[in-house]
Parts: sequence; C-alpha cells; structure tokens
Amino acid sequence: MNQEIKGLFARPMTEPDFVAAPASPPPRSARRRLSFVMIAGVLAIVGALAAGYYFAMRPVNLRIAVGPANSDDLKMVQALAQAFNQGNSQIRLRLTQTDGAVASAEALADGKADLAIIRGDLDVPKNAQAVATLRKNVVVIWVPPQGKARGGKAAPKITKIAQLAGHRVGVIGRTPANVNLLKVVLQQYGVDPAKVEVIQFPANETAEAIKKEKADAYLAAGPVNSKITTDAIAASNRDGGTPTFLAIDAAEAIAQNHPAYEASEIPAGSLGGADRPEDEVKTISFSHHIVARRGISESTIALFTRQLFSIRQSLKNDFPPAARIETPDTDKDATIPVHPGAAAFVDGDEKTFLDRYSDYIWWGLMLASAMGSAGAWFAGYLKKDERSINTSQRDRLLDMLAAARHSDSMEELDQMQAEADNILRDALTCFEHGGIEQGTLTAFNIALEQFHNAVTDRKLLLISMPQNLQRASAQFRAAGTA
Repeated sequence: MNQEIKGLFARPMTEPDFVAAPASPPPRSARRRLSFVMIAGVLAIVGALAAGYYFAMRPVNLRIAVGPANSDDLKMVQALAQAFNQGNSQIRLRLTQTDGAVASAEALADGKADLAIIRGDLDVPKNAQAVATLRKNVVVIWVPPQGKARGGKAAPKITKIAQLAGHRVGVIGRTPANVNLLKVVLQQYGVDPAKVEVIQFPANETAEAIKKEKADAYLAAGPVNSKITTDAIAASNRDGGTPTFLAIDAAEAIAQNHPAYEASEIPAGSLGGADRPEDEVKTISFSHHIVARRGISESTIALFTRQLFSIRQSLKNDFPPAARIETPDTDKDATIPVHPGAAAFVDGDEKTFLDRYSDYIWWGLMLASAMGSAGAWFAGYLKKDERSINTSQRDRLLDMLAAARHSDSMEELDQMQAEADNILRDALTCFEHGGIEQGTLTAFNIALEQFHNAVTDRKLLLISMPQNLQRASAQFRAAGTA
C-alpha cells in the first residue's frame, strides 16, 4: 500500500515545493511617460507650424531713403508710407530722410536702406535694382521776354541753345545733377560749358531771381505739370510778353550717348497756359526710380510692388502725383536692372504660397516623419520594461502550470489561481499600453486556459481522494523533503 501511494504522489526530489510569489505589476509610470512624450511632440509640431506661419505672414519693415526735405519725392513717399502702414499690409515702410538723391543712393549702397528714391541720370549703386518708376521729369529751358540792355538797346534775342555761350543760365534747385544736365546739353551743341555762367538758386527764390533778371535763360527739371516749373515760367512774363522755349532738337542723339536720358516732348499748353508753349517742344527726360537693394528676397519685393500699385489706384484721387508711378523697364538692356520680384509682378509670374514655401513644407514633412519614427522608437523603449516583466510573468505562469499538476493542497491551488488572475490583469494592462501584441495576448490566454484546466483537474482529483490518503500523501511528501 505504501508503494502504491508512493507511486501515485511521488515527484522528483529535485523539484522544489511551490512557493507562491506575488506577480510584479508592470510599471505604471511608463504610460505616463509615454503620454508626456506624445504631448510634448504634438506641442512641438504645433509650435513649429505656428512659428512658420508667423514667419511667413508677419509684416516686413523696409527702410526707404528719400530726400531732400519738402521735396515732391519726400511728400510722395510719406503718402505711400501712411497708406502702407494702415490695415493688415504685409509690407511696412520706414522713412530715412536724406539730403537728396545722391545721399539716398549712398544709403542704399552702404546697406543703411532697403529701398531708395534715386535719379536715373546719376551714378546708380551697383547693388540697386529697379522696382518702379516714381515719376518722369522733362527738361525745360526758356528765355524770359526780351528786355532792354544797358544803353537802352534791345538785348540780343536767344532762340537756340547754341546761342547760350556768353550768357547767364539760371538753374533751379541746389542739386549739382541739374548743372551736370545743362553741361550735357551744351556739349551736345558744341557750347563750351566754361563760357556759360551758371547761377543756381533754390526753388523758393526762383520768382525773386527772375524779377531781378539774375540770368538770361533758365533751366528746370521736373514733371510736365510741376508747380515749381510753372510758377517760375509765370514769373518770367514781362509787359504781356511770353517766354521763349528752347527746343532740344538733338534729344535723340543725347539719349544715344547717355542712356539715362530719353528723347521726349513738352506738349503744347502744358506749362501753365495755352501759349506755354504754343507748340510742342522737343526735349529730354529722365526718371526718378524706386530701387531695391540686391539681396532682398524676391517674394518681399513682389509683395511690395503689388501693394505699391494697388495703393496707387486708391491714392491718386487724394494725391494726384501718385498717378505718375509706372512699372519698371523689364528689358535685359535696361539702364537699371529690374529686381526679380518686381519683374515677376510685371510679368505675372509671382510665386504662390506653395511655390515660395514648398521646400520648407517638404522639409517639415520629413522632419515630422523623423520625429514620428523617433517617437515610435522612444515609445518602444519606454515599454521595454513592460515587455520584460510580461515575459517573466509568462514564464511564471508556465511554472505554475507544472506545479498545479502535482499540488496536494487546495489552499496552494487557490493561491496559484489568484496569482494567475493577477497575471491576467497585468497582461491586459500591458496590451492596452501597447507593450504586447495581439498574438502574445492570445498565447497568454492559451496558457491561462491550460493552467485553469490543470487546477480544476487537480482539485477534482484531490476531492475524490479519501482524507486518509490525502494525509498520507502529505506526510510522505514531508518525509521526502526532510
């Protein structure tokens, strides 16, 4: 009988008695760390998108150099700046007042200004590119009505530019550019500039100088309907006589030799009266340009040019000189090369938002993809502990399965079953966190089912055994392990 009991309940002596050990729950902080990482990643992406949008849509401030004080150019730019700085304009203007076109060109060349108003017949900075033509100026040379010379004799009448030798020519404005302009005209007609006495005076002293006959002829440069020019011509009237306008018949030759000038005409009656002049007068013209510093982005200048011509339409009603603004010359042989942004506006080739920022969007997507891969790796790294504990719990479950088949104690089986329930709970938690896959969870369920079947079978066996056999088996086991 003892041999039968020994055969029924004997176990290998090397197998230790089962000791129930509580399963270690997976670290609850892993899910929290993963949540923090995901939130931080989302916030970083949102922040990058917001920063990119702000960078793309923020107003751009451009410094524009213009002068001198109280000039038509300064008044024009002030009106433009006021219009630009209203509303939600993407381009804003900041004025940098200078002593004149030469100083404005120097400010642009030195990088102290982004835009400048310059004269086309002066030295153009190498880093200047045309954006728009602010206005065109015509050269007007006239002789006041003939007065009396000394001794009561009539003064020689001047009807041609070639007759200016030996006479005084008054140049309106203090800028040396107008004096150089006069010299260009004189040289074209073979007149030695040294034989002409040049007298300069500011615009506000023109009427007084003409009344005092400080010069025999006068030169003014400005728009056809310039108030400075028309007032000076009106001051030249004497005793009902009208001034004589000197035609620059060699205008085309001058334009050929000096590309900054163009052959032009003064329309009849455009200088303050029907007889000023009576007929069309040939002359030369030059332009005042809005130029941009080379290196300013194409998109910025395209936006500026679009805003400029949009504002021109609404501004010309209140500020008529704005109507003179014209698009730049986009020809390759233009005197001042056009800025690519202005050329894109004129030619209708402006880049769209996607054209301008497609590279940034592509790199942003690449960065987001890289961040996603890094986040997935980091998430997997954070779940490493859960997977490791899950593996140890699976091994523990298999050990419990083997132990349940040889257990002789109902209490021990109940304790193992309770531990298996905890292992199941932790496995489900790991599955929810993504620590284990569906296949691993299925394997867990199979192992648990086998374990519960083994516990059920063992309990049925123990219940069917008489109490004396159970006690004898326990005593035998105790003696075998002693």
